[in-house]
Amino acid sequence: MTRISKLKFIAILILVIAPFLYLHAQDPKYPSEITVAQDGSGNYKTIQEAVNSVRDLGEKEVKIYIKKGTYKEKLTIPSWKIRIWIIGEDVENTIITFNDYSGKLNPAGDDQFGNRKFSTYTSFTVLVQGNDIHLENLTIINSAGRVGQAVALHVEGDRFIAKNCRFLGNQDTLYAAIENSRQYYQNCYIEGTTDFIFGKATVVFQNCTIKSLSDSYVTAASTSAQQKFGFVFLNCKLIADTAVTKAYLGRPWRPYAKTVFLNCEIGKHILPEGWNAWKGDKMFPDKELTAFYAEYKSKGAGALTRTRLAWTKQLTNKEAKNYTLKNILSGMDQWNPLTN
Repeated sequence: MTRISKLKFIAILILVIAPFLYLHAQDPKYPSEITVAQDGSGNYKTIQEAVNSVRDLGEKEVKIYIKKGTYKEKLTIPSWKIRIWIIGEDVENTIITFNDYSGKLNPAGDDQFGNRKFSTYTSFTVLVQGNDIHLENLTIINSAGRVGQAVALHVEGDRFIAKNCRFLGNQDTLYAAIENSRQYYQNCYIEGTTDFIFGKATVVFQNCTIKSLSDSYVTAASTSAQQKFGFVFLNCKLIADTAVTKAYLGRPWRPYAKTVFLNCEIGKHILPEGWNAWKGDKMFPDKELTAFYAEYKSKGAGALTRTRLAWTKQLTNKEAKNYTLKNILSGMDQWNPLTN
């Protein structure tokens, strides 16, 4: 090989290898793992700082490890922060908490829409707008108390996963917000008073514990007519405070609300009729005509399926077979939350 040929070969080799090295090299400015610790032993002292540091629209997954502590933060994960795992050191002792609620004056002044007060939609402790966000081993609290709507977790992003987390609040604890959002909750604990699991997203709750803190409604779905599934509870357990004796599985926030409980243990606090039509809504007075509320093989003291309202449904074995993670959540991209 001549000297010129050797130089050409080396040049071509550099052109081929350089992009590969660039793509696989770890950019020190954007690490794949970040630690948050209040005592200063991590990369950041607040979770928001850690989220802000992640590369915008980055294609690489980033894990943010949170050391035990109570983080008083109103945390926002915007739409341009994607593929982030936020993992707590210990579910009961890694806590994110804030206390905004609908009607509370915003100390920062008017928002971008000219609103001086917080609303249900801005009362969140944690807001997730980015896609492919995972939460693990965290407790998220709205500590405002029984003052009306006060959201702990508000999720708009797609392909959202929460595992082994606790979501604590009163009215409107968990807002599974928008139509094109798919969400999966596994081994989570959710508690609240009224409509404390609500929204328009397509959601699966698997092996979760759902606790009612007052005589009221567990769910308030606002599923659209175009969605095949709304809220689906698989192998969940519904429990309550000892004083609670008159709770409902759900009521339709919007006319096409869809909520189904399959193989769930229903506590005695759930009323024999099970569901409520939300009469008195002047805009949508007959939601029971279009809502889809169903159960399959409910068990427990509150599983009085023969006394359920006539417009609700008990699924057949054939119908129940449609309620798989693949059918509910896969979508066009064939998303499987169990492999993420």
